[in-house]
Amino acid sequence: MDHYLLALWNTTSSGEVKVKQLAEKLALSTKQTRRKLNQWQEEGWLNFQAGRGRGNDSKLCWIKEVETEYEQQFLSHLEKYSIEQVSKLLLYKWSAETKQRLMTKFQSKFGFHQEGQDRLIIPRFYRFLTYHPLKAADVHSANLIANLYNRVVALKEDNTVMPELAHSWEVNDKRLTLYLRKDVTFHDGSILKSEDVVQTFLRMKQDEIYAELWKPINRISSPAPLIVELEFPHGCTYILPLLSMISASIYKETTNGSIIGTGSFYLEKDTEEKTILHAFKHYYGERPLLDTVEFIQVSREFGNVYYGAHESKEVGTFEVESDSGFGIVVMNAFRQTDIARKEVRDYIHMLIDKHRTEISTIDARISENSNGCLIGYSKTYSMPNIPKPTLTKPLRMKYTGYSKDASFWLKNILDDAGLSIELEEVSFHDALYHDHLKGAADLFIHGEIFEMNQCFSYFNFMKNTVSPLRKLTQSDDRLQKLIQNYDLIPFEKWMDQHLKIEDYLIKNSLCIPLYYSKRQIPFSINLMNVEIKHFGYVDLSKLWMKPKKEA
Repeated sequence: MDHYLLALWNTTSSGEVKVKQLAEKLALSTKQTRRKLNQWQEEGWLNFQAGRGRGNDSKLCWIKEVETEYEQQFLSHLEKYSIEQVSKLLLYKWSAETKQRLMTKFQSKFGFHQEGQDRLIIPRFYRFLTYHPLKAADVHSANLIANLYNRVVALKEDNTVMPELAHSWEVNDKRLTLYLRKDVTFHDGSILKSEDVVQTFLRMKQDEIYAELWKPINRISSPAPLIVELEFPHGCTYILPLLSMISASIYKETTNGSIIGTGSFYLEKDTEEKTILHAFKHYYGERPLLDTVEFIQVSREFGNVYYGAHESKEVGTFEVESDSGFGIVVMNAFRQTDIARKEVRDYIHMLIDKHRTEISTIDARISENSNGCLIGYSKTYSMPNIPKPTLTKPLRMKYTGYSKDASFWLKNILDDAGLSIELEEVSFHDALYHDHLKGAADLFIHGEIFEMNQCFSYFNFMKNTVSPLRKLTQSDDRLQKLIQNYDLIPFEKWMDQHLKIEDYLIKNSLCIPLYYSKRQIPFSINLMNVEIKHFGYVDLSKLWMKPKKEA
């Protein structure tokens, strides 16, 4: 199957044509296009007669119904080949009607397959960027990591600290002593030792993203087998929440350079086409009820409803609502541009406040946020009318893929109000790991999803080096002092400090709440124990499927 041929079929009818225009449609050179046309003519798809002389059109006449025949080939491939091989064909330029039919057929291959093993197949729109705990700055990778590794402790939404690899601990103002479980096994069969935990913590402490969070801890050691001590002579009120982060997951580096964990699943395969997780039979906790979870790369249009291979389309579904975080507008007051003027930021803030109720017109999954980032704690506010300031030159606004629609929406609002905006796209990777978005723009929209416990997540949001607010906090003395005060406040009382910081950010039009985001995920009614965990994702280790009953 040739995707160029299908693209030509769906964009060009029989009749007079210009080879140059066909080449532009196919994104090929004219030489390549002529070669393709001759090939397709030899294969019997079309007749092509080149125009004679300068300026004379060529003639194209279709012989076969390309899309009809390709549709049959697709269905044949669906029966013969693996899902990941067939998924590539969905990226071809099908007509909308045909693509919908193919998607429906393709979707029947997803869900639970109970053929000797319980196997869940999930559509994957993007490849996981990493499975290294210290490098996961996006929620998709963090969700994968949550299933591959464990931490020494876990922090619940209500601030309760729960044991994981550490069965107990002792903590005071200057020292934390962790007591590790016995006979915990890594995915390669080796036994977890206290030295593995020490090395993991040392690497996190030295990592540029997390070094600031680890500053209070000046010594990490193992005074005896299965005991780990962390010392912080000047105090560290958040030591246990720090160790509960997904990025604090315990791992070991192997001789071939890969890393392994102790989680309920291990990584069996990771390619462009698929990622496979396999249940770890020697997991120290409760073994997953699924045997295998496969993430298969599909086109973005693919739906999220999963049916098992043995289920008919009459099987009912139920929807689970999952928190997808919030969106903010960040204004970089540290830049030597008009955005440094408070009256400019306040005017933009006023326009956002006036138009927030329209945000759901971009995407039904998002709703206005006129409160703040701290759900259940942030207070509703409104902006007064203020006069429009004069700009000396256009403001620079940057965006990355996920914020494109919201960014264009905001640009239109600012344009209509008479503010000149230059819009530029930045790659998702650069937006995560570099300053191309955070430092080189006057304003930008950022989407954030907190891990689970929003109290510690908000603190990390202020402190870590990849935070969209990092440049602001470094350049603002008042913000610096507010953040330093966390060192003097018990973790359980941090929320009041969070609200002080948020109030300062909003009143100075530095960080403006824009929207809340939710996901509605449909599941088969035969899927049991659906539980939302880290970053609004389903806990794969708890899922199970009702066995198919014999007739």
